[in-house]
Amino acid sequence: MFETGVRQFRMALGMAQGRRLDPRNVARLVDDVLATLAEFGEPGADAAELIEGPMSSPEARLEVTNNSLRRTARRLAAQSPFYARRFASAQVDLAKLDVTGLRTIPVTLKQDLIERPEDFRCTDVPAYLATRTTGTTGLPAEVWLSRYEMELWPALGALASVLRGELLPGDIMQVNISSRATAATHLAAASCRLVGAGWRPLGIVPPEASLEGLAAGGATILFTVPSYLAELVTAARRAGMGTGDFRLRRLVVGGEVLSASLARAAARTFGVPLVEDPYSMTEVLPITGRTCSQAHQHHDLNLGLTELVDLDTGERAAPGALGTLVITPYFPYRDCTPVFRYDTRDVARCLPDTSLRCELAGIPATSQILGKADHLLRTPGGEVVTPRQLIEAIESLPAEPWPARYRAAVRDGRIRLTLPASAIAGYGEAEGRRHFAAAGLDIDLDIVGNDQAASLRRTRSDLHETTFASQRALVGA
Repeated sequence: MFETGVRQFRMALGMAQGRRLDPRNVARLVDDVLATLAEFGEPGADAAELIEGPMSSPEARLEVTNNSLRRTARRLAAQSPFYARRFASAQVDLAKLDVTGLRTIPVTLKQDLIERPEDFRCTDVPAYLATRTTGTTGLPAEVWLSRYEMELWPALGALASVLRGELLPGDIMQVNISSRATAATHLAAASCRLVGAGWRPLGIVPPEASLEGLAAGGATILFTVPSYLAELVTAARRAGMGTGDFRLRRLVVGGEVLSASLARAAARTFGVPLVEDPYSMTEVLPITGRTCSQAHQHHDLNLGLTELVDLDTGERAAPGALGTLVITPYFPYRDCTPVFRYDTRDVARCLPDTSLRCELAGIPATSQILGKADHLLRTPGGEVVTPRQLIEAIESLPAEPWPARYRAAVRDGRIRLTLPASAIAGYGEAEGRRHFAAAGLDIDLDIVGNDQAASLRRTRSDLHETTFASQRALVGA
């Protein structure tokens, strides 16, 4: 117990002083929590506080935020060529930088990262692992990570997961995401290793192969993307599989909009209470967000700052307004290719300026992610339609066209929505228009052949990986 207290103190002191943490010390804390769980059935309150952060006081939270911003900016000015120029151009006083002064620093765009990746790399850290974005919403960006990051992040993630009961010894995690997402797959594998759980990486393979792994392989946790989850639900129904065929206790998705209709269907099919939809993004790792029971997106306090910036003014979004998430991971949690005020282009709505009453009320929140800013539709009358509105309405059609394949544009002052014929099969265009009107969408429908469906909207499930299991065997093979 004494050793555990020393390890907790070392971690807390490192976080308070902004020094690099020792990943081995955090990993030993994971062992300590597992031992405590085995003996007492629940973790200690002190360990939980390390993850959630003792920042219930707004004043304490603001002080920690300002100190973290200054520490991070000072290091970037010294080690990152891109930010050395940016801070100098904005005439930033690094010693006095605080939350209110952030707006004088222009946001960083994905295009900046694509065009000048080497300028983002900090000169005092050797690169260890390259990871890339999927490219489903534009050109992919490459991000280099250090060995320190790839050891620290899984340790922090494993500690949080064990404390929350999300990952435990004996679990088997099946991962169905693109194998190009090297950081995410590496982090999942390392977290499982630290906890003593199993890890099955399959990638985006034919859904029948994944269902076999889920059923016969005994997975207890499934980690995938919403569009591929849609394929799994459809394939399971086609095969007559249901809750009795699986032993999942958690189903986790990310990276795309998850509709309520698909989430309900997946929960029924796989026998889980709900589908978890946390927020994460390659460029801003290890910052994450958690969705509560009231569908708020609660953003990490300890590892970085998340701003919600008004789409039109660039100022802090007002209650009820749409904004884009702008994220700054703090040093020492991000050190190889850090970003500062990174505009994710992920849109959320600012919640009303009242106290939250959900189970995560102590953590700042926005609405769920509504889609990418570049995919918003604006009508001449000032109406703004988000991708989530369209996907929710399409995927709730009786035909259950999962994942939603569509194209939407504003033409002659009206929203024109293009769908494949299968989306309104057995329903008809007139009923389809009434369905969308009931969802608050006044649109013109354009129906095309099913052979054009894949070209209407790209999804991460389109990154299918070829396997011999999906091909006819060669004669004599």
